[in-house]
Amino acid sequence: MENHKLVLPEHLNQYGYLFGGHLLQWVDEYAWIAATIEFPGCTFVTVGMDKVEFKRSVKEGTILKFIVDKTRRGHTSLQYRVNVYCHDQREDKDLVFSVNVTFVRIDQQGNKLPLPYKQV
Repeated sequence: MENHKLVLPEHLNQYGYLFGGHLLQWVDEYAWIAATIEFPGCTFVTVGMDKVEFKRSVKEGTILKFIVDKTRRGHTSLQYRVNVYCHDQREDKDLVFSVNVTFVRIDQQGNKLPLPYKQV
């Protein structure tokens, strides 16, 4: 799955660079969307992100490209790899961030549920 995001002034810190928290929010959101599309009707919550390390800074006006791929399916959980690149119209120039996001399926009371056997 692929998504894009334009970095706007409200996403920047006092030095003019993207706040890392915004990037983490977008990564979490896009990975959650991938899980929800793949398993409609299931409720997922984020239970973890592995090593959080920013590879380069991002300035206003940058278009970020998010590539989301499922890497693991467990009994109640899913893991997606999210790679974020600075994107221009010619190529993906630089890797900004890469992380594994893990979700677990829950019921209305917050208890873990098995993933459905079939996925859409």
